[in-house]
Amino acid sequence: MRLIIAEKPSLARAIADALPGRTQRRDGALEVGDTWVSWCLGHLLEPAPPDAYDPRYKQWRLDHLPIVPERWRLVPRHKARGQLKVLRDLLKRADSLVHAGDPDREGQLLVQEVIEHLGWRGPVARLLISDLNRPAVTRALAALQDNRRYQPLYEAARARSRADWLYGINLSRAWTLTGRQAGHDGVLSVGRVQTPVLGLVARRDIDIARFEPRPYHVLWADLTVAAGELRAWWQPGEHHPLDDQGRLLARAPAEALLARLPGAEGRLTRLDARRKRQSAPLPYSLSALQVDAARRHRFSAQQVLDVCQALYERHQLITYPRSDCRYLPEEHRAGMGTLLERAGAGDATLRDWLAGTDFTRRPRAFDDARVGAHHALAPTGKPFAPERLSPPEAAIYRLIARNVIAQFYPMLETREVKAEFTILDETFRAQGREILVAGWKPLFTSRDEAPPLPALTEGEPVTVTNADIDDKLTRPPEPFTDASLIKAMMNIARYVEEPAVKRTLRDTDGLGTEATRATIIETLLKRGYLVRQSGNLRATATGHALIQALPDAATRPERTALWEQRLRTIAEAEEAPGPFLDGLLADLRELLAAADAGRMRQALGETRGLGPTPKKPASGKPASGKPASKKAKASSRRRRSSQSGSSDMTGKSTRRGTRRTTRQGEDT
Repeated sequence: MRLIIAEKPSLARAIADALPGRTQRRDGALEVGDTWVSWCLGHLLEPAPPDAYDPRYKQWRLDHLPIVPERWRLVPRHKARGQLKVLRDLLKRADSLVHAGDPDREGQLLVQEVIEHLGWRGPVARLLISDLNRPAVTRALAALQDNRRYQPLYEAARARSRADWLYGINLSRAWTLTGRQAGHDGVLSVGRVQTPVLGLVARRDIDIARFEPRPYHVLWADLTVAAGELRAWWQPGEHHPLDDQGRLLARAPAEALLARLPGAEGRLTRLDARRKRQSAPLPYSLSALQVDAARRHRFSAQQVLDVCQALYERHQLITYPRSDCRYLPEEHRAGMGTLLERAGAGDATLRDWLAGTDFTRRPRAFDDARVGAHHALAPTGKPFAPERLSPPEAAIYRLIARNVIAQFYPMLETREVKAEFTILDETFRAQGREILVAGWKPLFTSRDEAPPLPALTEGEPVTVTNADIDDKLTRPPEPFTDASLIKAMMNIARYVEEPAVKRTLRDTDGLGTEATRATIIETLLKRGYLVRQSGNLRATATGHALIQALPDAATRPERTALWEQRLRTIAEAEEAPGPFLDGLLADLRELLAAADAGRMRQALGETRGLGPTPKKPASGKPASGKPASKKAKASSRRRRSSQSGSSDMTGKSTRRGTRRTTRQGEDT
């Protein structure tokens, strides 16, 4: 008997449907001929809590830290015991086994840890599925690989899990205990990704609060040229008072020049006109989609992830959504026209977009060299019926389809003009943009472009017909939103100060992963460290206090982004997990030595009243974790003593229809 273990029931059903023969439902499994397909419910196992290694760890004490297991253990999740028994019984009868976890690092860990925990000693095949439609699943079943090929991916995922346990358990206990000594009642959760993300928001809030607007002044002039009129802006020289962005801080020089400008004549001294061609934006990765959907539809990052999971699992309209790739396999190009036309036949919007396509084009988005374990989000070809979807589902599907359809449109062609004028020995500049071939552009915006400059000839005379000064104020940084915070996590090198690390992190995956960024934001909201205000994300007083009390290195992104780099080298078999974990332990001991109740007390005092207050959830328990009554306090203390000590490790849950499945809280 062959046993296939899928990551979740929806994937198991798709596999069973693609197998030849009649499917019979069994307890926790599907039987198709001589093949049984069963499933996990997200992670069936979780790292054992500290007291599983030593009962004295039930009591939180600073002198216990760091807690480092000599031999790592996994324990069944409370609601997973029934499914584990199903898998154990099936493995006893199986003579061959297929691992069908999702095609990513966590998917590799999720199924393989169960296989090892249940003691299977035989060979294991690997089934990689990124599209739940029957033809795609059938192709994947015909292309099984040896699971040993993915052992480095498993090692990386396991190293990540253990590192997160060590970091979260020890630092959360340390700062919770120092917080109690300083008068804070509640768990202070520290995570190797969630805390730097909180640090980004807290520092942005402080920059906004401390910002002092400064006036600056912009002098413009309307010019007459042979072919018409245009507006140009004065470029004050360095001998004038300028800020670091070249803005004029004193009005007097502008006033002096303005008085001389009416009727003044000059010449066009430099003209740069270039024709540019621009390809369509690439198909989406999950994070890129979350950024766009937040800007266009005000969807939260978690909402986008949940919608994508529904489109993938329940409706089978899109390919695997938790992808960090923006390219598609070259083999998909030939059939993409038929696939998209079939998908869009029932929707007027998609039909309009498809009318402008040329499927003989060879778009840059189809590039095998840039496709890894999974490819960009794309329609599966299943007909899209918007009336059967919720409005958010239809909106997200159209965004995904649009970015793939746009690959088969002509390039956007523009004429970019930069003109520099000399008037009264001063420099004025103007620039314009003319669209020559709209190409894919109308699929993305209906806004009118700024008018192009009139035809210009270098050296031609110009005359000033009007001029004035616009008085402006510098503006503070914008508060983070879901879109800008996801983008910051994607491009974390911008927020790194050390030049060598900044160079190293440029062009890497950034902070967190595609699968975890939305969860990280929601975790910080639920724990009362962040709140949403009018679409913006702001740090609470508790969030600010935690950031101030922690060592600076624990609140900045360098460490965790470099973790991701190390994990990638492990996943690519370029490094063993041991040195990575040894380095982590050295860092951990250094951080623990900095736990100080005095610093925490000072942080709590300085941040009291700083930041908005999180709303209380319906249960009456504040999001900060502070119990609402004496009875609740006692219950909370008992619960904290019996658990692992860090809610960083509690995992994440995502809605799958009426069933909840859980994967461990990767990178939270």
